[in-house]
Amino acid sequence: MSLEEILHDLEEKMDNKIPVRDPSLYFVAIFGEPKSNSTWGWNVQGHHISLHFTVVKGKMVATTPTFLGTNPAEVKSGPRKGLRVLAREEDMARTLLNSLDDVQKAKAKIIAEVPRDIFTSAQPRVKPLEGKGLSASEMNTSQRQILVALLEEYANTMPSSLSAARMKKIHKAGLENIVISWIGSTVREEPHYYRLQGPTFLIEYDNIQNSANHIHTVWRDFDGDFGADLLADHYKTAPHHQD
Repeated sequence: MSLEEILHDLEEKMDNKIPVRDPSLYFVAIFGEPKSNSTWGWNVQGHHISLHFTVVKGKMVATTPTFLGTNPAEVKSGPRKGLRVLAREEDMARTLLNSLDDVQKAKAKIIAEVPRDIFTSAQPRVKPLEGKGLSASEMNTSQRQILVALLEEYANTMPSSLSAARMKKIHKAGLENIVISWIGSTVREEPHYYRLQGPTFLIEYDNIQNSANHIHTVWRDFDGDFGADLLADHYKTAPHHQD
């Protein structure tokens, strides 16, 4: 959030731009009654942050979508010069890509032209994207270890118990079923995009805008975004909701 001050200064220097960035413009919203025996949710919302949580009878049942972004991705001047945000999400993915042999890399790179933004945008519900790319089943042991470390990096934006639940769900669905798809340049500070997709989840990352110094990341669950499907199952099966 503190980068909003830097972005404010950058935009102030641009022609015909009215700076609108403010680190105080972040908000928490609560939906329902936050009681131990109730169903309720809350979110945190602001520029480059969108976090959503759903609670049923004291249990956190959904933690997605999780959107995090940064602009600038790397501070180029001033007292915070050199600061990089979401750096590990960028660097670890490139490490994985560079570990691939030519055949693997050719399969992972699905198209050359980068999209304008993440493919799922702000859709309320998402379905699996086209499955082109390189699957974990085609990776060697060391490459899969990098992949798992990258997934853990994303999962660890949550507290340990919630990140562990995310990783448990991934492993249960089969690590070998995860596909990495890369679009654009493999060179740092050039526009690029990648996604990690498994049977239950989709992670999208892009660094395209502002001369590839503006990152968006999002974690979506196919069966639990905003708690939608999980709540439907709860209402169908919980005895206290039956006639």
